[in-house]
Parts: sequence; structure tokens; C-alpha cells
Amino acid sequence: MDWWARLIGGGGSTSSSKPSPSRTPEQRLVRFKKFHAQLLAWHKNTASAANAPPADTIRVALQHLTSILHEETRTPAPHPCLAFASSSQIYSVISKIASRSQDEGVIREAIAVFGTFIDSEEEDFLGNEAFVNSLMVFVGKIAGVNAIGTGSETEGDVVELLFGVAAKIRLQPEILPVWFTCQDKVRHDGPLGDADGPASDTSAFAGVTHKEDFPLFYLLIDYVHHEGRVGDFARTGLLYIIESASISSELEQWIVESDLATLMASGLGALYSQLSRKLVLAVPTSEMPAVLALSDCPSPPQLPAAEISSSVEHQTHLDTFLSYLAFWQDVLEHCKSMEVKQTLLDHFQILFLQQLLYPSLLESSDMDGGSSVAVLTYLRRILDSLDHPDLIDLILQYLLALPKISSSRISSVPSSPIAKKRRETLDTLSKATDGEDQPTPDLFSLVDLILTSLRSRSQATVTATLRLVSVVLQRHHQYALSTLLHTVPVSKLSSARTIGAHDKDLDLFLSMVADINPNDSCDESYEDYIKDNLGLLESHSCSASLLSIKDNGHKRASTFNATVSGQVRDVHEHTLRLDDPLLITILYLLENFFFNDVDTNLALTEAIIELASCGMAKLEGWLLVDPTKYRFGSGASTSSVDEGSADDPDLVIDRETRDAGDTESRQLRALRVAQHQPSWDTKDCPPLMAALQSLVKQLDLYRTEVPQFDAQVYERRHAFHVSEELTEALASSPRALQQASGTSSVTISKASKVGSHDRVAQRVVSDLSSNGSSLASSPRGRSSMDSPTPAAKSRTVYARPTASSGPHSSHQDLSPSPLRHTSSPFTATSPPTFAGSTAEGLRRKITPKGDLRSHVMLGEGKGITDSSASSLRSDSPDPRAPSQAKEVTVNHLLTNVVILQEFLLELAALIQVRASLFDEIRYT
Repeated sequence: MDWWARLIGGGGSTSSSKPSPSRTPEQRLVRFKKFHAQLLAWHKNTASAANAPPADTIRVALQHLTSILHEETRTPAPHPCLAFASSSQIYSVISKIASRSQDEGVIREAIAVFGTFIDSEEEDFLGNEAFVNSLMVFVGKIAGVNAIGTGSETEGDVVELLFGVAAKIRLQPEILPVWFTCQDKVRHDGPLGDADGPASDTSAFAGVTHKEDFPLFYLLIDYVHHEGRVGDFARTGLLYIIESASISSELEQWIVESDLATLMASGLGALYSQLSRKLVLAVPTSEMPAVLALSDCPSPPQLPAAEISSSVEHQTHLDTFLSYLAFWQDVLEHCKSMEVKQTLLDHFQILFLQQLLYPSLLESSDMDGGSSVAVLTYLRRILDSLDHPDLIDLILQYLLALPKISSSRISSVPSSPIAKKRRETLDTLSKATDGEDQPTPDLFSLVDLILTSLRSRSQATVTATLRLVSVVLQRHHQYALSTLLHTVPVSKLSSARTIGAHDKDLDLFLSMVADINPNDSCDESYEDYIKDNLGLLESHSCSASLLSIKDNGHKRASTFNATVSGQVRDVHEHTLRLDDPLLITILYLLENFFFNDVDTNLALTEAIIELASCGMAKLEGWLLVDPTKYRFGSGASTSSVDEGSADDPDLVIDRETRDAGDTESRQLRALRVAQHQPSWDTKDCPPLMAALQSLVKQLDLYRTEVPQFDAQVYERRHAFHVSEELTEALASSPRALQQASGTSSVTISKASKVGSHDRVAQRVVSDLSSNGSSLASSPRGRSSMDSPTPAAKSRTVYARPTASSGPHSSHQDLSPSPLRHTSSPFTATSPPTFAGSTAEGLRRKITPKGDLRSHVMLGEGKGITDSSASSLRSDSPDPRAPSQAKEVTVNHLLTNVVILQEFLLELAALIQVRASLFDEIRYT
């Protein structure tokens, strides 16, 4: 309207708060002095409240000053306004007027003026002691603990202003002495000045507060624990200051003697304490993936004082805590002072690890309604987010009760008397804690908690524990050896699998996939698993040395050193012992696979995959058959193959040719021997393979009870496939999808609102052509119940590879795949004709069939003694025994069957990729 008024009337009034630009430096200076004179007059008259000008008048004057300065900085020199501001110290007047007004609008305009001075490259405002004092006095009155009340936006402007100062100090270290002044008398006359004085242990450990030395430092500390923009600016600004300690020995010593470490550790503990001690893992119905919707997904229990993992409040608190933990990592990463690092780590151990994190793990229980789920989930998120070796080593070494290894982290005796006193205090506090009558990790470690939680009657606790185990195995595998895993070293001279044995192993797993559903083709999924497992193995914590350049391009070292915070942990080639408690617990969980919760099965299969993804861990003995148990021909062992077998013409040796030294013929003969597929006795089958075979055999019992069982499994798997493709299409081109079919769009919108799992199951299974579910996730997608977004709840499995993709598109050729043979076990016949299941049929209850334990746990030759199995049972009644197992619907059974099929497919792909990536098979 103003534009039309000016057009018609030939003019219009302009806002008084937006001055017209001045054309010359002299004009700008005249206007700048005019507003400066007004501020001086108001400053003199504000002694009495009656003479104080209106806040709007002051705010407009400050706006004019900021506008003039911005205009001047965009023009070539000279800049007389900036020079006049420096000489007249206008910032002192602005600081006093704004802080005295206590008006938020005036304060924000004053912050804008100070920001203009800080951003200016002229007049050296940041090196001017008068400017520094005026700014710190102003910010100290409007921010911090004892400041006047301001809004969140004003707080954000203040912290951003302080961040700008810290960034300038980082870029211009020469201005640091103006902002930081060390008071020597505080060092010598304070309570910690004399290392041999009567200071108490508590005060020595906590440090001394010296706000008058470095007010900027403490102003940033006040905001480091805040959420969002305020916390981000404060943490980054403080990080810049700590990084500057490397160029100032006085600042380094001051930080060591200050209470920075105490404040940081206390802040981390406070944020951890804000997290709910009771947590319910649940996904909103509108975001529930199909793999959960098409199962007996239990409703979240109504527990007092418990939070839902997907709630906004919980996610906000958890994200804030993890952000502050990331700040700890950044500080340790950028700090070059060893004394500052060690001081921070000492306080992290005492104030957070020993006094808060470990007690919360120790006090967790399933009896109080979800505290075990909460602390196990928090610990998993902590270990999954940490990358700094010092923090990782400190946490896992303490929680797993690992012996301390000589470390180079503390290379010298602390040079500061106060740092020395703190080190002595730390030792005193640690001894006092150890001497108290309370459990320590030496008596009850994280391993004990994991094994106890895996035997819990709560499936939510089991699921949370399995996810924690997966993180430890994938990211911190070297710590799991000799603690969580019981292993035996593998000799370098031990026999490796031959290519024939490798093909036999693949055929065995792929034949189990085909036995589950002979009418389905899994070629595309298998190729996707090949690519997924290649990335999984390459990113494993133990794969760095294995994948480095090898001697002569062939051999790899049998050990490598995992350096953690100066500590060397040797990881040798090893294999799992058959009496390993974790392996036995996994076998017990597999007993009732079809009747477990879907989340539990997804976490269980992920843990097994992570267990088999370490390149230093051999699969023979617990997952694959030990090569020493191979049988060739009519009972010949591996050692007798070299002499041939009369029952196999391909193994007949031309002794004359061999004696004559025909090298080429001997190599060809050795190649034929290696290609021969061995056999083995049933008693030599490894326990995990036997458990999977027993699960597949159990399906024959369910085929007799569930009508059209194979057809329903086929339809269920393709229902997940359609759901995945539909979700990808919605994410990539929703407009094109809506134009393609209006009916489908209506159906999709209705599907997202359906709350009944039975209605979802009936629609998806019986009418695939309608694309009846927009809910994502393939059955191999392992949902993260504490993730707020549905996209993070699944891992894409059905992504279609291009013609050039596949296992050979990587930098290294993969071992032969059975999919490339003409007699592929996945060669599918025509899909079965199936009219679809009714809701009543899917809701029908079924009970467990067969007894997997008798075939797996107590069989002869498995290496699992009756005493070890019975001791595991004696710890806790096994809730997954067939006699106590819950009834489930056909709908739930079908989903778990598809999960088993996908898991077997993923295991086969993992075995194939490992064989190529880690040179695990021999061809001669």
C-alpha cells in the first residue's frame, strides 16, 4: 500500500527508524556525531529515572548508529566514523545506557553495535583494553548466572557475540593478553597455591574459580550445556579458547588450575541425569515400519515415570547430552596440552564415569519397569557416538575391568604444583572409592550386566542388550576380546578352507534359503547384501591393518596393533570357543526364533553378523566346519588328499609325473584337489550352523498346520519388497507417483492412518496390486527404537543394482558365487497362486513345534558341555523354553520366517565377501 501511495501521491513518509544513506564520509560522520551527542546527553540524564528517555528513542538511535557503521564498512576508506567511535569510546556510553535500561530491544541493538565493532578490521577494537572492559561489563550484566532476565533470542545474540570474540582470538593470538590477565597473587596466596599446604582433597580436585582473570571464558562456560544455537556457539567458542592454550603457557597453566574440568564433568553429569531412568522402546503407529506392523508388535507398556523413546522430549534431552559429549571429544582432540587433557580425563573418570554412569548401570533392573532398557540404550548411544581413543579407552577399560597397560599418555610429571596436587588427590579419591563397601567393575563388570540382561524375561531388555553388543563388536572389537568373548588363538600354520569347501558352505546356506521358500528368487537381494557386507567389513575397527598394502601383494600379517590412547592392544587371529557364554546365549535365543519379538530377532541377527565381521576372527569351528573335520572320498582326511583316492578319478596322481618334477601338472592336480567339495560328520557340524538348520527343519511342522504356508511366505516377502519400493518412490518423486495413480494415492493416505496391525496385514498380503502400505522397511531392516525418524529405522535391502553394479564392481574380485552357476538354488518356478489370507487366518494362534535345544545345545561333539549349559540355566530360568514360550499369530510367524530367510542370505553374502577380502580360502 505504501508503494501505491507514493506512486499516486508522488511521495510518502519514510520510516524515521531507517535513515537515508549518506553520500560522503563527512556527511556520515556528521550524522554519527549527532547520535553520539544524544547518547551522551541521555547518559548524563539517566541518573534519575524520571529523566530517562523512552526505550524506543534509545533503540532508534542505536539502530541509526549501526546502520551508519554498516554503510561505512561497505565503502572504500577513509572510515571516519569508526575512528571517531574508537577515540571517543562511544562503546562505554552504549554499554552503560543499554544495561541500565533493562529493555530487551535496547539490549539487542547495543549487541548489534558491539558486533559491528568486533567485525571491523580497523581501529583494533579487540586489542583495546577499554573496549574489552566495556564489553565484558555489559555482557556480564545482561548474561550469565546473575544477569537480568532476557529472552532466548537475546541469549543467542549474546553468545554469538562472544563466539565472534573467541574466533578473533584464535585468528589473532596477539590480542589474547588483553582478554586474559593472570593474577600471580591468586596462584601463591590462594588455597591451592602451596602443593604441600593444608588444602582439602575436595578443593584440590575441584580447582579454583578465577572469573576476574578471564571473564570471557566463564561467560561461555555458562552456556555450553544449552541446547540448539546457543549451546553450539558457546561450545565452539570455548573450544577455540582451549585451543589457544597451546600458544600461551600462562593460559595453559591457568586452565589446569581452574575449575574448567569440574564444570565440564559436572555439566555432562547433569545432562545425563536429565535422561529418564525408565525408557519404553516404541515407535508411533503412524511411523511404524511394515516389519513391525505385520507382526504381534506389543503395545507400549504404561509405566509410571517412563518416557517413550520416540517422544520429542526424550529425543531433545538425548541429543543435547550427545552434543555435549561430542564437545568433550572436540576439546580433547584440539587441545595440545597434555596436562589439560589429563586433567579433563581425570574429572571425566571420577565425576561422570565412577560416580554416575557405572552406578546407573549397577542399579538398573527389569523389576522397576524399564531402567535396564534405559541405561543399556544410553550406553550404546555413548559408545556409538565416541571416536576419541582416550575417552573410549577410559570408559571400556573401567567398565570391563581391564588391567591398565603402560601408557604414554602421561609422558612426564606435572610441571604445576597444583596439577601435581590434583594428581595426588585423584589417587586418594580413587583409593577411597575402591575401599568403600560397594560393587566395582572388578566384582560386577559390563560383561556380567550384558550376560545377565540377555537372560532377562523382558524382550525389550534383551533387544537393548543385543544392540549394545553389536556396537561393541563393530566399533570396539579389541576390547571385547578376553572379556565379552572367550577366544582361542589360531595358529598361522592352521589349514585354511579350500575353494571346494567354500563352495560347499555357500551351497549349504543358500540351500537353506531355498528350503524356506522354493518359489522365490533372491538374486537381487543377494547382490545387495554383497555390497552391504563389503562396506561393513571395510569399516570394521579391526580391518584397517588387514586391508593395508600387504607384503608382496599376497600375504597379510597375522596380528596388528590397535593403538588406543598410547596403549597397544595386540589382536591376534582367533576363533570363538564353543563354551563362550555369549555364543551359548545366542544359541538359546535362536531356540525360540519364530516366537521372539521381531525387534529381538532383528537385533539378534545383527549381533551375529557383527560377530562374524571381524577379519581377525575365524569362522571355522562355531559358524563353519573346522577344516580338520573335512572328509574326502571314502573317509579320507585332509592330510590324505595329497596322496589321492582310488574312489575319485580326479584325485589319482601320476606318481611318475610327480616324481619327474612336472611342476605344471602338479599345480593342476592341486587345483583339482582344492575344488573337490568335502563332507563331514553330523557331530562335527558347528553349533550355530546346526541351530540354523534346525530352524529351517522346523518349518516342515508349520507347513502342516498353516494352510498354503509357502505361498503366504512368498507373499509376505514381496509385500515388504513392494513397501520398500513404494517408500523409495515417495521419497524420490512424490509428484510423479501421485500423477501415476489417483487411486493408489488415496490408498496410501489411508494406509498411513490405519492403527490395526491385522488390517494392515490383510491389505498388504491379500492385495499387493493396490500398494496397500506406505510403511517402510524390509524384514532385514533393523529398527532403532530410539530414533525419531522412520528413515533411520531400517536399512535398505532391496535397492536394485544397476547392470554394472554387483560384486565385481568393487576394487577386488569376489569369490565365485553360486548365483553365477546355471544350477542356481534361487531359480524360481512360477509364483504360487494364492488368493490371499483373511484377517482371521492371520490372527490364528500357533504354538512352538519341535525342540531345537535337543539338537543344538546338548548334542555330542559340539564342545558345549552339560555343565556349561546347566550353569547358564541355573543363573536364571530360561523364558524361551518351548514349554513356556508364548503363542503368536500366523501373521507374526510369517514375518519371522522372512527375517530368517533374509538373515541366511546375508550370512552367505558375508562368507563370500570375507573369503575374497581377507584371503581366507586356498586354491591349491
